[in-house]
Amino acid sequence: MKRFFVFAVMLALLSAPALAGKNSQTVNIPMTMKAGSAELAAGNYNVTWTGAGPSVLITFTRNNKTVVTLPGKLIEQSNKNEGLSTDSQGGVDVLQAIRTKNMTLVLDSSGPSEK
Repeated sequence: MKRFFVFAVMLALLSAPALAGKNSQTVNIPMTMKAGSAELAAGNYNVTWTGAGPSVLITFTRNNKTVVTLPGKLIEQSNKNEGLSTDSQGGVDVLQAIRTKNMTLVLDSSGPSEK
């Protein structure tokens, strides 16, 4: 019984990072663009999302500092073309969505929460 308990604890510890990584993604922003009212400079960002359904909160973090948190939607779908969807508004590129292999995060730029 003691061996089983040790095995269960080890399995839980090893699987925890895999579960934690499920709600985050590293995203490369190739040029300066806006997400909500925040300006994202070119570079790599850690994007995390929290929520229990299609409605989520999407947080962009860079150098361990939260840049912006926006409401959005998580759509589980297979994407052939991974990348960013942007729209030009007043000559400024605005981030609309992030497409990964198995999902799309659609940003709602109308209600940002900057930090």
